[in-house]
Formats: sequence, C-alpha cells, structure tokens
Amino acid sequence: MKRPTFHAVSGWSQTLLGTILFASASVPGVLTTGALTTGAWTNCALGQDSNETNLKETSGKEKKGKSEEKSPLFMRVSQTDAGQPQALECAVAKYKIASGPYAGAVVDLIGAVHVGEKSYYQRLNSMFKSYEAILYELVAESTDKPQKSERRRSGNPISSIQTGMKDALKLSFQLEEIDYRAKNFVHADMNPSEFSDDMAKRNDGIISMAARLMGAGFALQGSKKSNDAQAEMTAAMLSRDPLRMRRAMANQFESLDNQMVGIADKDGKSTLLTERNAKAFSVLEEQLKAGKRKLGVFYGAGHFPDMHDRLIKDFGAELIETDWVEAWNLRTDAIK
Repeated sequence: MKRPTFHAVSGWSQTLLGTILFASASVPGVLTTGALTTGAWTNCALGQDSNETNLKETSGKEKKGKSEEKSPLFMRVSQTDAGQPQALECAVAKYKIASGPYAGAVVDLIGAVHVGEKSYYQRLNSMFKSYEAILYELVAESTDKPQKSERRRSGNPISSIQTGMKDALKLSFQLEEIDYRAKNFVHADMNPSEFSDDMAKRNDGIISMAARLMGAGFALQGSKKSNDAQAEMTAAMLSRDPLRMRRAMANQFESLDNQMVGIADKDGKSTLLTERNAKAFSVLEEQLKAGKRKLGVFYGAGHFPDMHDRLIKDFGAELIETDWVEAWNLRTDAIK
C-alpha cells in the first residue's frame, strides 16, 4: 500500500482543526459554528484578494454603498504595512430592512469564534445589552441555556477538544464567557431531534461530511504556498508556542473555504449550515412579527454568507455598515 504523503495528512489535520474551532460537527449541547463557504476565508484571511491589502487598525467601521456588489467579509486577519499579523477579527455587519412589514428594522450579524480573547467576549457581552433580542446558536433544547457552573462539566469529545485548544492557544472558551442567561437571549437553532431528523432525511452524517471535507482538502494540495503553510502549521503545533500556533492557524484559514464548502450535499444544502440558518431565520421572523426592531444574530461567521443572501433576498435588507471586533491578538506581545 502506498504511504500517504505528509501534505495529504497535514491537509486533513488543517481541515479538522478548522472544523473543530469554527465549523464543529454538530452535537447536542455543543456550539456548532457552520461551514465556511467559498470566498469567506480566501478573502478574509488577508483582508481582500491578496497580501497587498494591509491594515494599520485592528478595529473600525466601514460604510457600505448601495452599489457595492462584492461579497462581504465576515472574518479577516489584519496586518501592518510591513505585513506583520495583528489580529484575527470578526465582523459585526449591520443590515437595515428598507421596505415591507418590517421596514426600518436593523439586524446585525455578529460573528463568533468558539475560542477567543477574554476581552473579545467581554466586549460582546457589553454590546449585546443594546439589542432587543440576541438570536444565538446552540444545538440544544430552547430551554437549555448553558450556565457557567455547568459548562466545564461537559463530557462531549468536541467540547473537550475545543477546551484543549483554548488552553494550548492561551485563549478563553465561548461557553464560559458569554452570558447566555441574559433576558434578551433567544435560542435560534435546531434542537437535537430536529438536527438528527434532518441528517437522516439527507442520509447524511458526520462521517460522510468528514469524508467530503477530506476529499476537498486533498484537492488543494500541491501548491508551494499550501505546502509551506501546512509545514508551518505542523512546526507550530510541535513547538507548543501559543503565539506561533495562533498565527499559523489564522493563516491556514485562508485556504479552508474551498474545503469547508464540501460539507454541502449535491443540492448545495447541509444540516450543519443552510438548514440551521433556515431555522435561525424562522426565529428572526417571529421576533420581527413580535415588534422587535433591533436584533442581533450571534452565530459563527461561516454561517454569514448564506445569511447575508437571505437578508437581502427574503427581507429586502441592505448591508449598511461593518464593524470589526478583535477575537485573537496576533501581535508579538499577545502572550504574557
């Protein structure tokens, strides 16, 4: 039997790490940020289409014109003019509904990562207080809001891996930092039965999705840039240097977009991404019908390209502004 090449193995590891941290396999009671779709990471990892775009600031707002047609970014790595990485940033994308029964309502897509700086989650907790409703992701019963005292006791293997990565990267875990007991938090995700039923309807499962991901990963092997990035990822993991691992992972996410889109089935749908989005937006419409006019959708950034399309096509919304929140510090003084 022919021995697998180093790059094929490391490519699979890259996909697996991205899935765990940003697109984890859905398991009851575990945060399950959806797959990153084509274009989301290729553009966002370095700001636009290439290394030529360098950012001096690690946060700030960008105004959107009505004629702008480029696919929006929902996550990026900001850099100095000299090309030094500064931060992994998540978007807070503001949409305004222009007409119809919900005219004037504002919906913000608030990007999440499952492990991040404590200051990142503190900023989000403070920000959330200004919304009438925060719709959040969690494959669980709607009444099962996680409590801090319970979050460390999960025996779920995905949760355990995420916690391990939190420790290795010297970061905090989302479930331990976000206040899910806040009165304006509204569950907007499938429950375990709905998730299982939808997977069964598609004759799908975690193993088959993983196989599609691995196949997509193999297809990306071979370029010098890809090989160099994978070698750096392996070296960073072996070094156990938290900053080096953060930077290597942030750079690896640039190529995850083509791999993660492989989660979708032949119809372009998946339980993990599009069908959970559909459930979230059914809850969004319920909240709008109830008279709420300032809402936030707190989901993994990988869900947002599909949510962006839904807001524009189904709700007549327009993207008017994007703010950026620093999730990972990638500067040389990050680890103290």
